[in-house]
Amino acid sequence: MKKTYMGIPREDIPWCPIIDTSKCTACGLCAEFCPNGVFEMGAEVMTVKNPMNCVVGCDKCATECPVAAISFPDKAQLLKWIEEGREKAKQSTTEKK
Repeated sequence: MKKTYMGIPREDIPWCPIIDTSKCTACGLCAEFCPNGVFEMGAEVMTVKNPMNCVVGCDKCATECPVAAISFPDKAQLLKWIEEGREKAKQSTTEKK
C-alpha cells in the first residue's frame, strides 16, 4: 500500500532532511533520534537512506544535530506542495466521476 499524507501520495511531497556533508561529523545522533529509519551511516557521513519515511512537516532531528548539518525545505514551500497535491487529488477524483 502506498503511503499518503492528507490524501496526497507521499512521493509527491519532497519533504525530507538535507545533510550538509561539509558539516556532518557522523556522530549518528540524527539516526538515534529518528524512529523512522530515515538516516544511515555512509562511508564518511550520515546519509538520508529512506527520505519518504520522514514524517511530513517534522524537522526535529535538525535540532538534535550538534553541528547544524541538517536542514529542511522551507515550511512555506511545504504548504505549497500540500495545497498543490490536494488540488491535484481533487481534480483526479472529479475526473473519475
